[in-house]
Amino acid sequence: MLKITTERKRGKLTLSVEGRLAGPWVATLEQCWRELHAGFPKLKFSVNLCAVSFIDAAGRELLQEIHRRGAQLLAEGCLNQEIIRKIVGCKKGPDGEKNGPGKGGNGSQIIFYGFLLMALLLPGRLAAQQSAAPGGSAPSGVLRLTLDQVVALALKQNTTARIAALTAAQSEQEKNVARAALLPQAQITVDDAARRLNLETGFGQRFPGFPQHAGPFQVFSAGSSFGGPVLDLTLWRKYQAAREAARAERATSLGVREEVVLVVVSQYIATLRAQASVKASEARVALGEALFELATDLQKAGVGTGLDTLRANVELQNEKQRLLEGQAERAAALYGLSRLLNLDPRQEIELADASEFFDASQPELDASLEQAQAARPEWQALEAKLRAARETRKAASAARLPALRFDGNWAYAGVSAGTGIPVYNYQASVNVPLFTGGRIHAEVARAGLEIQKLEQQQADLRNEIAREVKTALVNLNAARSEVQLANLSVQLANEEVAQSRDRFRAGVSSNIEVITAQAALERANDNQITAVYRCNQARAELARATGQMEKRYAK
Repeated sequence: MLKITTERKRGKLTLSVEGRLAGPWVATLEQCWRELHAGFPKLKFSVNLCAVSFIDAAGRELLQEIHRRGAQLLAEGCLNQEIIRKIVGCKKGPDGEKNGPGKGGNGSQIIFYGFLLMALLLPGRLAAQQSAAPGGSAPSGVLRLTLDQVVALALKQNTTARIAALTAAQSEQEKNVARAALLPQAQITVDDAARRLNLETGFGQRFPGFPQHAGPFQVFSAGSSFGGPVLDLTLWRKYQAAREAARAERATSLGVREEVVLVVVSQYIATLRAQASVKASEARVALGEALFELATDLQKAGVGTGLDTLRANVELQNEKQRLLEGQAERAAALYGLSRLLNLDPRQEIELADASEFFDASQPELDASLEQAQAARPEWQALEAKLRAARETRKAASAARLPALRFDGNWAYAGVSAGTGIPVYNYQASVNVPLFTGGRIHAEVARAGLEIQKLEQQQADLRNEIAREVKTALVNLNAARSEVQLANLSVQLANEEVAQSRDRFRAGVSSNIEVITAQAALERANDNQITAVYRCNQARAELARATGQMEKRYAK
């Protein structure tokens, strides 16, 4: 992306450029500069490139042309400063030859090392910039987002989803730590020390005629030590528990993603509802203006009364007020959507999809319940937690069993590096717990209580999933019927407005009928918009209840 801002101050116009000056963005900067240069030919120009991350060959040619026309170039960073120095130095003189420091081998070396540094540091920055604007942006700088793009962007940038993914990754590393306890451990040690011993402390007394100490003398040792469990069911069960805990966290992360998709889709649908309300208000304002003009014309013709004109004007002002309220609600909904997508607060967005109703077959209750039971990430996470708790109880019980371990070390030791001999020590040990003060019994009991708690949570979740699926099906069926009735109501309300306007134009009745018809049309429009919103929201809630949210909306 490329962002261009202008600032006019004290007879000088400054163009501040941010992003990548490459590819199609070069033409954008050229067009902006030429328009400003044509509109303000007497002003001094300067181009601020301090926030530019990359300049390609076409961008350098454009900057050279801008500098040749008298503009000042400002840059930061080794690479950009070197590019600007070459542009300033390569400015053609009267003889058509290039002058300045750009003519030599040192400059090309600096450019080479600059591009090498850029290749190492730029990918992360480019990824961050590209993630802020997926799906492209309009020339005006406004992001037009479809529902698919919004869901994909939310799964990539939403902070809640990213934290859940990081938690799952952390649990995976905890599983690796538990697995490492089952594998052999080895290390290499090299020591070169000077030692002096007190013989009296070793024997408990001092012997006459013998020195009190020995040394100092040099001790050199270099070798490896290793060890690992041969048979330890406790460590194995702990690893299995950590593995199931990692699976539970992965399933929990998927559940968070499903919830994020639901929230984002609901916000998108709510924004579409606000947008549809604005369009309906605009249509009613146009109708109110037409009816006000009709009442004014009839009053001028002597057919209507001033009271009719006043009523029409009051209704027109009411519709304008509702339009302002709808516009504010739409702006607030867009702000909420931008917050969920974790976008730059300065980035403007708009919706590319339209609020519409599409009919579909009503899902069966039994099939939906079975699908939800198999696909809900929360259920999978709870089952994994239950398996982890059972493995934890087995690990606590296995602590009563003997554990076999093998350890050893081999080293080259001596009083110096040249006088050493190989030394080693190998041992196998068996650890049999006899009395642990009730610790093992307490750990087994604690794990058993955790299993009972998870089983109760599982039963509660089963009932909650059934309730959510049933509620979503009922809401979807009711919303589909509401849409059909609302469409019919809008059609009838439009006919009522047309007939009452014709009667008022013919002088058969006053515009009270027209005002009443306008109010009926407003209610019908609101009911239609609400019904379509409820239907789309019910579909989203049914997808969430059956565990199909990301599968259905993330394409």
